[in-house]
Amino acid sequence: VVLPTFVLEKRSLLELFTDCMAHPDMFIKITSLRDPEARFLAVMEWYLLSFHSGRLGTSAKKPYNPIIGETFHCSWHVPGSYDHAKDILLTYTAEQVSHHPPVTAFYVECPEKRIKMNSSIYTKSKFLGMSMGVSMIGKVLLHLANHDEDYVFSLPSAYARSILTVPWVELGDKIQMTCESTGYAATIVFHTKPFFGGKLHHVSAEAKNQKTGKVICKVVGEWNATFQFTYPGSRNDTKIIDVNTLKVYLKHVRPLEKQREYESRRLWHDVTEALSKHDMERATEFKMNLESIQREEEQRRRELRVEYEAKFFRNVNGVWLYKTLPDSFGVDAKK
Repeated sequence: VVLPTFVLEKRSLLELFTDCMAHPDMFIKITSLRDPEARFLAVMEWYLLSFHSGRLGTSAKKPYNPIIGETFHCSWHVPGSYDHAKDILLTYTAEQVSHHPPVTAFYVECPEKRIKMNSSIYTKSKFLGMSMGVSMIGKVLLHLANHDEDYVFSLPSAYARSILTVPWVELGDKIQMTCESTGYAATIVFHTKPFFGGKLHHVSAEAKNQKTGKVICKVVGEWNATFQFTYPGSRNDTKIIDVNTLKVYLKHVRPLEKQREYESRRLWHDVTEALSKHDMERATEFKMNLESIQREEEQRRRELRVEYEAKFFRNVNGVWLYKTLPDSFGVDAKK
């Protein structure tokens, strides 16, 4: 879906997916928990708390549509658990591996904690009256090598409302999160606001042990405000987390002069600069130039009868896997 340049977010979709790692300290702690139930609840908690970053004020801005071959790289440095301990490193690599359909593949790794996360997401946009919906089609697979556990989940659809006046964003979807080896599963619902009444940005979730049928956690809240986690049992413990009080870790990105031609920030630099100066005419011109280059390269590949060869990912039965992962890594993500 093509939108006017003035609603662009000044960053690529490849970079937008990094928002899920605003709290890498929570992410790396998951594998340190000894109990499988505690690990599952930690994965669900990290997931729920990962949506507020980058959407401050819930204003709707559309990221740049990546062009095929575009890449984005960054890292996070989490301080060690004791004084003078070295930082724990997480790395992120993303690549636009297909244009028709538009597919983004991304990979997160923490070598020290032996955590790997891989996904390929097909984005599908459609207009809904005064709104625009973007579906995130595909699975995310999080692997904890220390426990040989795979967590599979998807990402909620996003909706830009009132796109001709003051656009704002809400999330809406029903998400299933599973860990087959331990038997834990969760249903997470991002509720869209009814036309009359109802709360904005409301989320509810329930996690259970599928082997026993026992509910282990219930969650209610708003993804941009507070969550209440209740743990049914003898004590019926409850905790409340305000997402706006959580420490957000900034990502490290190489400076533009050290980036390659097709890395997102360098590739879109002229568009970003023009938008920053509120020069919509120039921004549109630069954006159209990039789209023209993409069309020409696609035409060249058609004439040569060759497919685009991804730099960092490979297609294994419809799932794009990071180049160092075994083919079996994508099996759960197909389910």
